[in-house]
Amino acid sequence: MKSEILSLLREKAADAPAGENQPSGMPAGKEQPSGREYISGQELCSRFGVSRTAVWKVINQLKEEGYEIEAVQNKGYRLKASPDVIGEIELGSRLQTRGEGHWAGNSLIYYPSTGSTNIDAKRAAEDGAPEGTLVVTDCQNTGRGRRGRDWSSPQGCNLYFTLLLRPDCSPDQACMLTLVMALAVAEAVNELGLEAGIKWPNDIVLSGKKICGILTEMSAEPDYIHYVVIGCGINVNQEEFPSEISRTATSLRLEKGEKISRSALLVSVMDHFEEAYGAFRKTWDLTELLPSYHRFLLNKDARVRVLDPKGEFDGIARGINEKGELLVETEQNGIVNVYAGEVSVRGVYGYV
Repeated sequence: MKSEILSLLREKAADAPAGENQPSGMPAGKEQPSGREYISGQELCSRFGVSRTAVWKVINQLKEEGYEIEAVQNKGYRLKASPDVIGEIELGSRLQTRGEGHWAGNSLIYYPSTGSTNIDAKRAAEDGAPEGTLVVTDCQNTGRGRRGRDWSSPQGCNLYFTLLLRPDCSPDQACMLTLVMALAVAEAVNELGLEAGIKWPNDIVLSGKKICGILTEMSAEPDYIHYVVIGCGINVNQEEFPSEISRTATSLRLEKGEKISRSALLVSVMDHFEEAYGAFRKTWDLTELLPSYHRFLLNKDARVRVLDPKGEFDGIARGINEKGELLVETEQNGIVNVYAGEVSVRGVYGYV
């Protein structure tokens, strides 16, 4: 009942006109609700078939968890501000207030701490979890990036999540989903008033430093996919980084200068992914997403160095094709199509 009451408080806030005293934690760039609408205790009692005392206890529990809820006689309750927490109640209430037609995150699995959300999502998939299942944690103990690299995953400040998909496409086509998620994250970050860029294929960058990594894994036969899991780690409110990555990593808080609501950002990413995934499914390639992806692509028309196990080479990145391959113009071989796989791309003079 706690999550449902919080959802109703959020719905009332969302229906109110924009103005002062806005609840904190909404992504900047979107119209934020004022929270001037109240929901009466009697309405909550009738909705859930409980006593006023039971409602009062839930409201007090929410207050103890950091939610700022105003209670006014003859009016009821209104949500004024939300804490930056990641938990089943917070995430569930935000995902439930998106309205009809949404599917990413409708089935939520939350762990306060876990080894890897990708591993958890794969386990859920094997147990029959539906497409759109979202696994979220506040702390990863064994987070990984591409090529098995460790991913720093401290508690209480960042976003770590994995989305489960069951696409009706080939394994080669499913590999492009990394780029689809990268686009969704970049668009959500831009709504915060920040200029995000994509470093092909899976890094989101701000001010030349990485804020997000994406790891896509699948269980598949040569011509059939059992499931795909897309894991994301987004540096949201982290203020310090280990010395070995401090030169190449940053966070949304460091770049924006203020704390960001992780739960609101996660919902924004899910909304953008749903839209991008819908476009991807029309052709099972990136044809419809190319203009948007190129708008964020930092490598475009830049000198790059392709780190291929078969041999390194330099060239100028000219964009990507509908298959998600990076098109690199070289002096000797013309345009070379670079498939992500085990290949990495760096700027000739630095990370980007």
